[in-house]
Amino acid sequence: MLSLEEYRKLANDEIAAIPYPATPNGLYEPIAYTMDLGGKRLRPALVLMACEAMGGDVKKAVKPAVGLELFHNFTLLHDDVMDNADVRRGKPTVHRRWNDNTAILSGDAMLTMSSQYVAQVDPAVLPEIMRLFNQTAMEIYEGQQYDMDFEVRNNVTLEEYIDMIRLKTSVLIGCACKMGALIAGASEANAQALYETGLYLGLAFQLQDDVLDVWGDEATFGKAIGGDIMNNKKTFLLIGAMQKAQGDDANELRRWINNEYALRSEKVPAVTALYERLGMREAADEAIKRYDDMAFDALSRVEMSDEAREAFVQLIKGLVDRKK
Repeated sequence: MLSLEEYRKLANDEIAAIPYPATPNGLYEPIAYTMDLGGKRLRPALVLMACEAMGGDVKKAVKPAVGLELFHNFTLLHDDVMDNADVRRGKPTVHRRWNDNTAILSGDAMLTMSSQYVAQVDPAVLPEIMRLFNQTAMEIYEGQQYDMDFEVRNNVTLEEYIDMIRLKTSVLIGCACKMGALIAGASEANAQALYETGLYLGLAFQLQDDVLDVWGDEATFGKAIGGDIMNNKKTFLLIGAMQKAQGDDANELRRWINNEYALRSEKVPAVTALYERLGMREAADEAIKRYDDMAFDALSRVEMSDEAREAFVQLIKGLVDRKK
């Protein structure tokens, strides 16, 4: 097995070699800008890692792995427009550096490019790979719609939130694991168990994002801390706080949610203090551990070498304990 950094390097080398057309520059420059911002490259690394763990040739998985990373970044371009986000990975978002129309159109081009890359697999597995990819894409769009629906609802439950992040975030991580397994010719049982490993890891991963957006270090996290609070975004923390808050705490939380002119310097620390009084940090940590344990349980059902299993164990532990 290669190291995680070696998988990331394989993906980054392929990303650096993407042959963007010279024109129109206004379409392709934002794509190159986005892909050059880097990131964890978690999804392509998982494709490559799962492929090798199932006895496959990693080289055959590099292009579809990059296809998933292109797709992931396409969703971020559009998400940043919908969320009116200013910063992504410490740099101005595409719609801020250029404009909304550019972000939308370049994102559309990235979606098509992602399909072209994902399709570069052995013809024997191409139909199954494309079924998995297209199903995952549709689930992600469903998750994004639920996320937008939640913005105008005050009765969102934690169960609904978990289902939303399963669709919006987790299924792509599960897809990465299963795609690598399918490219390697793994059994359906192994491919499905790896999918579930990624799915539960994705839930823990997103809940950790919710925590980092409130308690993370801005320089390390790569975007402004408290963005979810300022946007009244229905996260695990806000939904849980709305359910638990009573009396003065409930009144204060409502005031901050309804104050559209609140200053960041006042609202973020005040709502953070409310979360802490209501025990939301501890509740989120417990949920993260629960899904982390479920990921390990799914991994235990995969037939793989001890070396491959340990590589996945270390990856899961590292992602759950991350600071960015």
